[in-house]
Amino acid sequence: MKIFFALIAMFFSLSLSRAEMPEPIPLWPGGAPGALGTNDWDIPTVTPYLPDLTNATGAAMVICPGGGYEHLAPHEGRDYALWLNQHGVTCFVLKYRLGSKGYRHPIMLEDAARAVRWVRAHADDYKIDPHRIGIMGSSAGGHLASTLLTHFDAGDANSADAVERQSSRPDLGILCYAVISLGEFAHQGSKAYLLGNNPSPELVRNLSNELQVTPQTPPCFLWTTFEDNTVPMENTMLFAAALRKNHVPFDLHIYEKGGHGMGLNDKPPFAHPHPWAGDCLFWLKEQNFVN
Repeated sequence: MKIFFALIAMFFSLSLSRAEMPEPIPLWPGGAPGALGTNDWDIPTVTPYLPDLTNATGAAMVICPGGGYEHLAPHEGRDYALWLNQHGVTCFVLKYRLGSKGYRHPIMLEDAARAVRWVRAHADDYKIDPHRIGIMGSSAGGHLASTLLTHFDAGDANSADAVERQSSRPDLGILCYAVISLGEFAHQGSKAYLLGNNPSPELVRNLSNELQVTPQTPPCFLWTTFEDNTVPMENTMLFAAALRKNHVPFDLHIYEKGGHGMGLNDKPPFAHPHPWAGDCLFWLKEQNFVN
């Protein structure tokens, strides 16, 4: 089995080396609002990963890598995109601005909202359905995804910017061992990088996303593990309970095995694939995102 996954990883690597590597696209060509400079980390981007045209379903996914709002984990961005490409989903990996570079809320939310708007505005260019655009996030990236899932807006119909006229509401969400709450079960590092060291109680409540779910929150796939000692599974459980209370459809999986940050679980020392990926594909098929 290890040999099998090594071959898959080699295939991904060779495929990218033979083709032109995807280029990141700035979300604001004239410079992002609130930018603290002009370094690479001051420029939020999306990097498109495109499926084979013969396999494309017309669905899209904006992917928010984790990293505690301190860095961005490639295996929770590019690797997810390559996996979903195999199943016909057009993916856009978001490089959002980070607390470790001096940014605080709402900058990260603005980057995620802009990414969804940007993809929707360019739906024709990528031959995707503007009503089948999801958002996916892991760990702190899951917090960012859940923030947009509960803090979206319809866009500014009067804006001169065609992107800003689009809705930022994702059509569904995938939350992988996500940071959700900033209260009792918070991941303290993510909280500090997002809000600073002394956030107001009102701000903490507003960004504790289990408290912000409404009946308009999109359907979600949620998973975590009992063995996660970094982000307690209660984060996922609280969000699921809020979805249930508001009659929002969801698929919830709490697995016993698997630590934090494992992603697709297809590299050593893991001896076999984790079932979450198959369960997620089953759910995405029910949502008309994959065939």
